[in-house]
Amino acid sequence: MSTFKLPDLGEGLAEAEIIEWHVKPGDRVVVDQPMVSVETAKAVVEVPVPYSGTVTALHGAVGAIIATGSPLIDFDSDSGTVVGAMPHTSVDDYVEPAIDRASARKVSRPRALPLARALARRLGVDLKDFSGSGNDGSVTLDDVLRHAKSAAGNGYAEQFAAAPNAEPLRGPRRAMAQSMSLSRDQISGCTVCDDADIHHWRSRGDYMLRLVRAMICGCRAEPALNAWFDPTSNARVLHRHIDLGVAVDTPAGLMAPVLRNIGDQPPEALRAALLQLKDAARRRATTPEDLRGFTLMLSNFGTLAGRYGVPLVAPPAVAILGAGKVRADAVAVEDTVAVHRRMPLSLSFDHRVVTGGEACRFLAAVIADLEKPD
Repeated sequence: MSTFKLPDLGEGLAEAEIIEWHVKPGDRVVVDQPMVSVETAKAVVEVPVPYSGTVTALHGAVGAIIATGSPLIDFDSDSGTVVGAMPHTSVDDYVEPAIDRASARKVSRPRALPLARALARRLGVDLKDFSGSGNDGSVTLDDVLRHAKSAAGNGYAEQFAAAPNAEPLRGPRRAMAQSMSLSRDQISGCTVCDDADIHHWRSRGDYMLRLVRAMICGCRAEPALNAWFDPTSNARVLHRHIDLGVAVDTPAGLMAPVLRNIGDQPPEALRAALLQLKDAARRRATTPEDLRGFTLMLSNFGTLAGRYGVPLVAPPAVAILGAGKVRADAVAVEDTVAVHRRMPLSLSFDHRVVTGGEACRFLAAVIADLEKPD
């Protein structure tokens, strides 16, 4: 019998949710036929069958959260079958070893996923106080959160457990919670705000297209914001291309599909690409490739409500621009007061690697382009 474990699907997350099984115990299967659909990093990924043979067991029902490296499915495989490209991973690749760093010797310490151990340290949770539910008894993120809530006191855990409509975060909402926690823990955030006077626009539509064009101008004026930062090596990568992650509000949660190479595309191509990405996000038809690799981010939250905000930067990127609701303001024009339409802007950046001057130069270039008549 062969056990296939959930591989690293390239999303940087330690787990995935089972969306749909395409096989069942007793089925005869062949290499590369559809096996299971899982969701990770806000995208649904179809995992193919790695062995030809007979399915003997499924490890997890629809809706279950499976840690990367945990058993996923068992086969009685055919002799001599060549395994497909999916890697056969071991949980040891994803669980921190029980090492006492001070004495550099092994000690008795609970096995835990790295993200779970980091969360436990932040919440002040002792991993020795409870058992893990993961593979080989390893502690998962859910274990830490469950124990933290039960230890919080003040009746919170009991009240939450008694709530009739309590439900676990899944899919895009779960990925958003993890991404924003990572931003909170890793980014040294700073935000600068200003307004663009768009009163003289000849056409009042296409806010997103104008914002995209303005961000191209911002990157040309100050390339430091179109970058990645790695705190481990204390190094940054300045990108020549601009891959823009565009925040899209969907019923399932926030998603950020990526608009590729925006500096090299004509306006009509950008408009079509924006519509296509938004439609795919709302239909849950985005692929993992659609969501990864952004070098800069944009949130046009003003289409809903809100003037200024503090958008959170998602690592490894170092900046995100938020556009608030356009409204009519009283402004001074020479010696008189006039009413002009203005767009409020909020630029958040990682102050570990972006200076205040660089952020202000970027924002000034964005405003200058937005204030052009067309």
